[in-house]
Amino acid sequence: MLPPGDLTVIANTADDDEFWGLLVCPDIDAVIYRLAGIFNDESGFGQRDESFDVLDSLQRLGEPAWFRLGDKDLATHVLRADLLRRGSTLTNATLELCRRFGIHSRVLPMSDQPVRTRCITERGTYSLQEYFVRERLSPALKAIEFEGLESASMTTEVRSALAAAELVVIGPSNPLISIDPILRVLSSNLVRDRTTAVSPIVGGVALKGPTVEMMRALGIDATPLEVARRYREVSSRFVLDQRDREYEPAIAQLGYRVLICDTVMSDGGRSLALALAAR
Repeated sequence: MLPPGDLTVIANTADDDEFWGLLVCPDIDAVIYRLAGIFNDESGFGQRDESFDVLDSLQRLGEPAWFRLGDKDLATHVLRADLLRRGSTLTNATLELCRRFGIHSRVLPMSDQPVRTRCITERGTYSLQEYFVRERLSPALKAIEFEGLESASMTTEVRSALAAAELVVIGPSNPLISIDPILRVLSSNLVRDRTTAVSPIVGGVALKGPTVEMMRALGIDATPLEVARRYREVSSRFVLDQRDREYEPAIAQLGYRVLICDTVMSDGGRSLALALAAR
């Protein structure tokens, strides 16, 4: 909906992990692939029309293959690893990947320092990828921690993007694992009057991922109202799906201007774009 170059996406890096010496950045890569028009919507990760010859070969050599890295996806990770080895920061490597994929918008990691999500469960502690992909969320979740967060700092690029932004949108991602680590790094630079949050819960369910299940596991009400409570210090507007308009009075009492629309984008995103523009 925006002219090329007018959009900057600040991506979560706490989901990152290493496989065979390659840094894999699932959130960064998903954004790049979507903006490039090659994201695999059917699988929910990686690129369209993938093959898995390298992974299959690694498996035949006795390597675990539970994390499905496709051949095209591996090319991204190999290039990122080479850029980092030659001295690039994660920010510069990500911007170079944007250029290589022909993207005019900027994708920025939330920090150049490593932050890693740790899922504390009844059976021990797992990385996010281990818990989500390998364990399939089967051990009961007890807590979420972010290793390295105390050493993570905002980059100059992120600070400049926030300072120049006419509008900052907190997207409808999982507030516990996708949004929280970003906010804990950069919330002090968010201007509340320029920030809008979009509810990730519609009609009691999340459209993608186990947001509701994780919130309930940690004893948090899985409702738009509870999400609004989490963002009220950094956002002045809250986009609520029309199916959840009963929450509007309570969310407004938190100090929000509430915008109601079809957040599922069944109309191609026009109503959501209009709601965001009505800031």
